[in-house]
Order: sequence, then C-alpha cells, then structure tokens
Amino acid sequence: MEIAREIDKTGIKLLVFDEPTAVLTESEADRLLDIMRLIAKQGIAIIFITHRLDEVMDVADSLTILRDGELVEYASTKDMTVVEIAGKMIGRQVERLVDITNSCRVCDQTTVALGLSNFSVEMPGEQVKGMDVSIYKGEIFGFGGLAGQGKIGVINGIMGLFPAEGEVTVFGEKLRLDKLGGALNHGVAFVSEDRRGVGLLLGESIERNIIFSAMQVHNRFLHKLGPFKLLNRRKAKKHALEMIELLDIRCTGPQQKSGSLSGGNQQKVCLARALSMDPKILIVAEPTRGIDIGAKKLVLEHLVKINEEQGMTIIVISSELVELRSVCDRIAIVAEGRVAEILPPDASDAAFGLAMSGLSIDELEGGNDHE
Repeated sequence: MEIAREIDKTGIKLLVFDEPTAVLTESEADRLLDIMRLIAKQGIAIIFITHRLDEVMDVADSLTILRDGELVEYASTKDMTVVEIAGKMIGRQVERLVDITNSCRVCDQTTVALGLSNFSVEMPGEQVKGMDVSIYKGEIFGFGGLAGQGKIGVINGIMGLFPAEGEVTVFGEKLRLDKLGGALNHGVAFVSEDRRGVGLLLGESIERNIIFSAMQVHNRFLHKLGPFKLLNRRKAKKHALEMIELLDIRCTGPQQKSGSLSGGNQQKVCLARALSMDPKILIVAEPTRGIDIGAKKLVLEHLVKINEEQGMTIIVISSELVELRSVCDRIAIVAEGRVAEILPPDASDAAFGLAMSGLSIDELEGGNDHE
C-alpha cells in the first residue's frame, strides 16, 4: 500500500526503498523486486537500501558500499561478485584487540554448557526464529550480525524477558522459558546491552550494584537475625573491594554512586555484579558499547582471564565483529533470526560478510550465477 501510494503521486522521479523485503515472505519479496524493475523501466530512479546481497545483484545497476559511515566502493554491479562485495563490507582483517595466542584456555567439546533447540523469541525488532546451537563447556562463544537480526533476542529470550519457545538446556537441565529468573537459578548470569537503563542502579553505590543480584537471588551477603535477614555490611564491603581491585574499577571507593562513573567503569560494575553470582555461564551483550578503545581492551582481557582461570563458559553478543574475532573460539552470525553460519575467528572477511547477508560461500559455489 505504501509503495502504491508513492508511485501514484504525479511527477515522482525518485523512490527510496529502505529494507523493503525485511518483513516479506520469499514469494512476496520476489514480487516486489519485479515491481521495482517495472518502476525503473518507467524512468523512475530507485535507491535500494538492503543487506541482502542476492537482491542487490538481481535488481541494481550500480552499488555503493558504506562501512562505518564512509564510502568504501562505488561500482557497476556487473563488475562485482557477491564475495567481493561481502569482503568490502567487513573490510580488511584488523589486529586483535586481545592477544590470546599464549592462552591456557581449555574447551570441553564433550559437554554442552548451553543448548538451544528450535529456539524462538518474540522480541520486537530482534526476533529469533527456530535457532539450533550447542555451546561447549569452557568455550567463549560469540553471536554477531547486523542490528535487528535477532542476536539481542537470544539473551533476552534465555533470561525470560520476552516470550520464548523451543528448548534451552543448561548443562543438560531444561529451563522453563515462561519463568522469569529461571536462568539465574540455573547458574546463568548476564550483562545487559543497556547498562544505564537495565544493567545499573545509577543512584546506588558501586557496592550495592555489585552485590544486588547475588543478594536477591542467592541470599548472599545477608545474615539472619531471628526471622529477619539483614545485610552483612562487612562481608559486602570486603567483596566489593575485591571486585574493584580485580576489575580495576576506577573510583573513589565502594560507596561512590555508579551513575558518576565513566562508561567503561560502569561496564566493569555490571560485569562485577554478574560475576558475584558465581555463574556457570556468563552472557555478556554489547560489552564494549560506548566506551573508549583502552577500556574496550581491558573489559575483553578480563573476560578472557575469567574464562582461562575459572574455566567459565562465556557467551559474547556484539555488533563489533573485531571484538568477537579477538576473543571467541567460534562465532555464530545471526541473520533474519536464524544462525546463518558458525565461523572460526580467522575465517575470511568475505565469509563473515556473506553470513551477515544470510548467504554462505558453500551456497555460492553450489551454483550461484553471480559468482
């Protein structure tokens, strides 16, 4: 209806289509592409914004590749292959943010720490559709992909924050997806992508933030006085000081308000709170969003250190491919709510770019005419 309304306007010379096929079925998308061809034949120019490279190759005469807000390439579509486009979307492989070449990390591939089977999540703008993934004990596993493709829905479904279906297991035990807090009771802790809106009590002290979840879920840092439970202030302060030292949280002391900290130090407080749960599995969403490069490196180094020293299974969900490739053993690229590919961190830029577009090199080698 929106397209018909725009075409019906007199004197129209240019139409802009922004991800028009994202909410359409395959047959509807094919029909829309046919309509776009007809419109172009009438002399109306079309700007087609999409992450689906097969659609670009089908209908576009020329293409522009943007990365981080900058022009990477402008070319005739017939002069490019899908693999070349995908590689330019990601850019050259950059140096790892964290050096793990001498790491003593051990991953037990005989034990599934977190299993997702036919897992779906109804999170607006981040839907997950029938996902199947097995994450091993001691692994650092990444979920990457473009915004709005479902990677953030994974964590929110597991934690019970949005309606979810399918099966989730934690070391073989099924989670009740309809029960908020079920994952916490099974030893899964998480750091939200929204540290200011969800992750922190900004008006409370660093100490209060660090102990809050462990106190609420596991009754830690409390002592009984008859029928009452009171905060063990000595124990809480001791733990907060230990976490401040462990994670190098730059502050005036445990009573400083969390809202007055820098972004990087706020993120470390979120991480400290999750670690205070003594989790079997730690899920961290967008761990370095909004913090400077130095703080990014420190946060990622701490994740690797925790994994190495404690053997903790860590799941990192991030829009920053370079940080996933810096710390992860395997990376699942999520496209349109499903896992497009699970890749090693040293896979080619083209492989990552294609996966983000919902394609794979294997599929293209199987007979894609654009190759």
